[in-house]
Amino acid sequence: MKRLLLPLFILILLPLMTVAQSEQPFTGMDVFELQWVQDPQISPDGEHIVYSRGQMDKMKDKRISRLWIMGADGSNHRKLTGRDINESNPRWSPDGSRIAFTSSSEDDGSEIYIYWVESGALSRITQLEESPSGITWSPDGEHLAFNMKVKEANPKLADSKPPPEGAEWAESPRVTTRLNYESDGSGYIDPGFTHIFTVPAEGGAPRQITEGDYHYSGDPVWSSNGERLFFSANLNEDWERDRRESELYTVDVESGDIEQLTDRDGPDYRARVSPDGETIAYLGYDDKVQTYQLTELYTMDADGSSKQEIELNLDRSISSIQWDEDGQGLYFMYDDEGNTKIGYTTLEGETSVVANNVGGTTVARPYGGGSYSVADNGTIAYNETTPYYPAELAVTKRNQGERSRLTGLNDALLNYRELGQVEEIWYTSSVDGRQIQGWIVKPPSFDPDKTYPLVVENHGGPISNYGDRFSPEIQLYASAGYVVFYPNPRGSTGYGEEFGNLLYHDYPGNDYHDVMDGVDAVLGKGYIDEDNLFVTGGSAGGTMTSWMVGKTNQFEAAAVIKPVMNWISKTLTADNYYGYAHYRYPGQPWENFDAYWEHSPVSLVGNIETPTMVMVGTDDLRTPPSEAKQLYSALQLRKIETAYVEMPGASHFIANRPSQLIDKVENIIAWFERYRTDK
Repeated sequence: MKRLLLPLFILILLPLMTVAQSEQPFTGMDVFELQWVQDPQISPDGEHIVYSRGQMDKMKDKRISRLWIMGADGSNHRKLTGRDINESNPRWSPDGSRIAFTSSSEDDGSEIYIYWVESGALSRITQLEESPSGITWSPDGEHLAFNMKVKEANPKLADSKPPPEGAEWAESPRVTTRLNYESDGSGYIDPGFTHIFTVPAEGGAPRQITEGDYHYSGDPVWSSNGERLFFSANLNEDWERDRRESELYTVDVESGDIEQLTDRDGPDYRARVSPDGETIAYLGYDDKVQTYQLTELYTMDADGSSKQEIELNLDRSISSIQWDEDGQGLYFMYDDEGNTKIGYTTLEGETSVVANNVGGTTVARPYGGGSYSVADNGTIAYNETTPYYPAELAVTKRNQGERSRLTGLNDALLNYRELGQVEEIWYTSSVDGRQIQGWIVKPPSFDPDKTYPLVVENHGGPISNYGDRFSPEIQLYASAGYVVFYPNPRGSTGYGEEFGNLLYHDYPGNDYHDVMDGVDAVLGKGYIDEDNLFVTGGSAGGTMTSWMVGKTNQFEAAAVIKPVMNWISKTLTADNYYGYAHYRYPGQPWENFDAYWEHSPVSLVGNIETPTMVMVGTDDLRTPPSEAKQLYSALQLRKIETAYVEMPGASHFIANRPSQLIDKVENIIAWFERYRTDK
């Protein structure tokens, strides 16, 4: 009888175990199990797709990528090579027989490899001094073009004395005389210039095509006959200080002779050659010197004549243009009300939506992103996301009306997690009656008859947007029992040029009221505990968070992440210090001190009564630690409850390393938990 009772007990228990497992909330350690599709590239015949599979390395605490390949019908999904090192940037040869890609290891750096599809053979074809980028095949498949930096020596003001034999002296001083000398995420920029190179596809010596003290950094694009390369660059005399300017050029591959194709006050870039080789499509805009400007679509003849704008009448910035298979129109990407889309236009400007929900590659907060590619038969491969999964591989065709999702990289994890449900909200701004969009995320097992604490999450940029995309950070807040509200106030992209430019000479400004109006709208839902409101945000979101607690005491606690506190110090110390005058505020800070100061949250620290945690990466060059310390120090002097959290070695993208993504969220939650009044 006992032998019968035990199996019966197990049969009764198994359904209960399955239910319990499926109701488990998303946890911090789950971050290490996330995977996502990057840079999907469909073969010219539309039969196969190769993509970079991103994931988190738990032992090395970093994001890694490996190339995978599958049939366009979802069959035969497998790893491309047998190597276990980073692989990225796959590009099909024109005949589809080979795949070029870049791969890097700690020993060899980044190199170009060729994979033969039929045989599975693999070969490294370069031994480069610096990392290549922007690799493209020549039309005949005989060569590859790419960009690569050519280094130069640092300048010296004096020769350092040689140390005595056996002595251990400090390194010699490092001198720079350049405007742009450091970059967040990579640190000090070694002197040198980016040039265009070609290399035989079967291997051989790379050949430098361009010369001079300029950056030829726009990805090279081959002419249809393979004799020329189109590229974008700023070859003006004052190129270093005219940071937004670029023109389109063509260079003769054999002679190196360069011809300028465009000439206007504003950037022109991303040239794309039509299938017949006669027409160039490209992106750009006339620089109106304002905070936000729409990127438009243009065409011209291959010799630079007959320039014209294709008027899309979308009032949206577009990107990532590609010709259709017969040269009668172009595909493009754009953000529209928090959703990234693939669009299509005829040459007469008749537009249609081809795919929604593109993106899911940031795997941190719900920002846009993503990419796509188009086969000769019109099949489109792209990465798709929703609030419930990061980027998966999907395919569609124009006018098909359907899409097929081919991968389920996260099904083994997310099918067994109860995620916070995400809903859209629109509300009216008290400033001028505009409609403002946001999203509400409810905790797992949400009960509408209960009340919950609220976290307001402000997005960065501020010229950017959040949307209905997967975000592990947002889900972790929800798993901790918080309702999360993330809005797109004025200045956000995806709502037109006029809306995006409302922060011109006024940031922070009325975007504060847009956020607070959203808080009121969420409170009106009836399930928020009004005594437990919290606010956070990073970068421009940290700036807004510090501005908010300087304006109101409505929040129980705040977490200010990598903020700008002082626009005067920020615009003279950050890696991009040269990009703010006139476009964000009128004049330089010493020319218009009051305007810079009046929009600096540090001007409001005397009002702050809210307990405020401050967080920043120690290697952040975009909003340097000195910005965060200004807030922390001021609050300490005023005896306001505060904490200063440093992420060791982290750049501006604090969440780049998975453990630091987890630590970021858990420290924010721990700070909020201290001040909850319902516990």
